[in-house]
Parts: sequence; structure tokens; C-alpha cells
Amino acid sequence: MSITIRLAQQPEADELLGRSPLAALLGMLLDQRIPMEWAFSGPYTIAVRMGGDDLDAREIAAYDPEAFVALLSAKPAVHRYPGSMAKRVQQLCQYLVEHYDGDPGAVWRDVATGAEVLRRLNALPGFGKQKSQIFLALLGKQFGVRPTGWRTAAGAYGDAGSYRSAADITGPESLARVRAFKQETKRAAKSAKANNAARKD
Repeated sequence: MSITIRLAQQPEADELLGRSPLAALLGMLLDQRIPMEWAFSGPYTIAVRMGGDDLDAREIAAYDPEAFVALLSAKPAVHRYPGSMAKRVQQLCQYLVEHYDGDPGAVWRDVATGAEVLRRLNALPGFGKQKSQIFLALLGKQFGVRPTGWRTAAGAYGDAGSYRSAADITGPESLARVRAFKQETKRAAKSAKANNAARKD
């Protein structure tokens, strides 16, 4: 079943995100130190460069590492740090092959509680607590994956009506609101740091 997603703000990339659990996971993995649209269009770029319109965890896991770095590094690069991200993408796919028989949807499919889904996400290579909570919120808000207690497990990212993360982006307007929230959060953190430094002096 395909879900309407608008994270990449690019029709082909968003269509892939909506029908491929692996694409959604990889988009979340790539969402680090680059604009969200760039990160979530990455899985589609990888699929096209691998010669298809879909992604397979087993194929990526078995890909020659040097060739995979080259694939992500070709212009336009999939990420600002294509070398390190190529390694992370392969590590994630290798983990999925080893623990879920190459089926990324099995990470959350038919899992009873949000806490358990969060635990499973947190165990994925490249997924810390924050990234796992955002992805859990994305699953609940946009993919209809809503095990018991998912909002609580996702923390503030699970809040209804919030504009905190990729989980809340459904188009250009919500993207702008999420971006504004992130900028305000950074400003507040910077201000708090400056105030703490002043107190120490």
C-alpha cells in the first residue's frame, strides 16, 4: 500500500518513500546535517543509480563498499558526507538482513507497543534516541502505524498538532513551520549557553 508523503518535495522521491519502508528508513538515516528535502530524496537517488525504481536491503548490504561510496558521491551527491553515509546505509541494510531477513517493515509490523517499536528502532545502526522517536512519530502520524502508547514513546515528537520534525511535514507550509521551529530551538539553546557562560565569568 502506498501512502502520500511529501518529505522530499519531489514527486518521484516522495512516491518511493510512500511505498518503500526501506526508503523511509534510509531517508531518516540520511536526515543529518543537511536539509530534510535533500535527505529524503536520497533513497530515490540511490535507487535510480542502482538501476531501478525500488530498494532492496539485501542488494545494498552486499554491494561492493567502494563502489557504493562512488554511487553516493556522484554529483549531485546523496549527502554532504557521502563516504561516511554510504557506510552507514550499508551497515543499516546488513543489520536488517541479519535480524529481519531483509524486511525493513518487520521492524514495526504487528508490534504491540510503541515502546517496543522504539526499542527496535533504537537498535538500528545510525539511529539514536531522538532519530528513533522522530521516526516512530512519522510512522504514527503519516503511515498509520499506531501501536499502543506510540505517542508517549515518541515523546514531544508524537504530540498532535506539533511542527517539530520530519514527522509533521505534509507539504511546503508545514516544512516552513518545522524549519522555523528548529531555528528558534537553536537560537534558544545558543542564548542559554551564552547566559551560562556569563554566569560562570
